Amino acid sequence: MDEVFRALADPSRRRLLDSLNARNGQTLRELCAELDMARQSVSKHLAVLESANLITTRRSGREKLHYLNAEPINAIADRWITRYHRARVRALADLKQALEANPMSDNAFVYTTYIKTTPERLWQALTDPAFTNRYWGASFDTDWQPGSEMVWHQRDWTSKDPEQVVLESAPYTRLSYTWHTFDAAFATTFEMNPEDVAAWAREPRSKVTFEIEPQGETVKLTVIHDGFEPDSAVLAGISGGWPSIVSSLKTLLETGESLPEPVA
Repeated sequence: MDEVFRALADPSRRRLLDSLNARNGQTLRELCAELDMARQSVSKHLAVLESANLITTRRSGREKLHYLNAEPINAIADRWITRYHRARVRALADLKQALEANPMSDNAFVYTTYIKTTPERLWQALTDPAFTNRYWGASFDTDWQPGSEMVWHQRDWTSKDPEQVVLESAPYTRLSYTWHTFDAAFATTFEMNPEDVAAWAREPRSKVTFEIEPQGETVKLTVIHDGFEPDSAVLAGISGGWPSIVSSLKTLLETGESLPEPVA
């Protein structure tokens, strides 16, 4: 956590975060041009931000894309905002809100966290209903083989669709599947506006990918949810949901207890 505060203390690094908050998924060249900073300076600042886990990177062909990562801000908020008067940490709360309220880019959400666990245990938490029900409230009927259909269960809602499938399944390393269908029963179960859900259903089906990398005594988990069209309403919705799900997953694996369901 000390690394996070040191990284945020520099105004140039805050400018880089502001730039990514406005338009995420930028290359080094784009960041240099927008901020009028030397390439070497930007590279050094990005290295500090990445070391503090405030940004995460993804390769797209030959380009390296940089994304904001809200996880460290969530950790700060979880540790202190409930202890002290909100006015004393207004800047942290505002930054947390800004990071979570805006989609990660025009067509992707990227979120990285570090969990004190093993790749095997994390894989189990992503696939075993005994785990997914505890931190997510959802479970899946599937054999987790590429191409296999997935049946989703959440509360009293069940979704079965031939396009709900496992895309990749490399145990302890990488898991990817298409997102669920949106229907009238989904709107009813989750008390959502039926017109909004109908609009979500008209969007292209997205997909989520979990990348698992051992990092000493911890495991680096990166969640990539992509395949969205520009200005996607579904992207805006999942961008607010994933931080809560991943935080609860992390807490469950590290403490044995999942986070309580957020108050609406």
